[in-house]
Amino acid sequence: MPQGIYLPEGALLNTPQNKAYTQSPALLQRAMVEGRILEAMAVHCDAMHNLTVELGDAVGVIPRVEAAAGIESGRTREIAVLSRVGKPVCFQVTGVENGRYILSRRRAQEQSMAWLLDTLRPGDVVRARVTHLEPFGAFVDIGCGNASLIGIENISVSRIAHPRERFYPKQEISAVVTGVDKNAGRINLSHRELLGTWEQNAARLAAGETVGGIVRGIEEYGIFVELTPNLSGLAERREGMRAGMPVAVYIKSIIPERMKIKLVIIDALECSSSKAVSAADYYITDGHIDHWRYTPAACSGKLVETVFSE
Repeated sequence: MPQGIYLPEGALLNTPQNKAYTQSPALLQRAMVEGRILEAMAVHCDAMHNLTVELGDAVGVIPRVEAAAGIESGRTREIAVLSRVGKPVCFQVTGVENGRYILSRRRAQEQSMAWLLDTLRPGDVVRARVTHLEPFGAFVDIGCGNASLIGIENISVSRIAHPRERFYPKQEISAVVTGVDKNAGRINLSHRELLGTWEQNAARLAAGETVGGIVRGIEEYGIFVELTPNLSGLAERREGMRAGMPVAVYIKSIIPERMKIKLVIIDALECSSSKAVSAADYYITDGHIDHWRYTPAACSGKLVETVFSE
């Protein structure tokens, strides 16, 4: 993926090289000269919101104004510092005072974001880690704690009521860049394009099979049942159904020219209704996409596609 060394916070923590640097005073000194980005666990936040970081037998301190980009100006809230306790933090070593290493997470974040803004282009597939979920979308770390938002409408083709029906905090995911706004310092992301086209998902199924699904919508003319994150079918009405309910469905027919799958609900299931995206759901996990067309070539109906352009 085109992120170079600027990976989501936590990705470096347990790598052999990072462990070697953070456990050795000599290598910490070298890291200061090289400007190397390292990671370690934040273990304490004092009353002045300075973070203490574990560095083997040594102690590292991230002063409050260096704990997050935007803290000094007020653009970033204090919770961004407080919430790092017990979690990995990225940093650069900036000095040594009274035997303690002075660290800056802000520098690592700003260096990372500058590189990402200058390097990433629409259509690039990147690695991300889910940080928190809101009704309108999922916030993800795309490098050194820099956040981006995947809007709920861009998480999957199959509609969901809340991002928690796809993601969970700390989950490692892939995402695709849809836009880079250098003036605003923002990178826009999507996710549904990586989960396959209608034909790719439908190829996993066959008429006559009975499979599991999740009720996603109930209309007068039928019930929409999700079969995969990027594929839903329409079942006949049945009493007692509600959104989020897991069900077993019989596949009556698969019709590419109409982009439709006809289903019959066999029974409600008792298993969990969550359907987090897994590695098996991804059709693309790295590289670059110029154009993505969800709609089958044989279908003359609604066109669903994304064109990635500068």
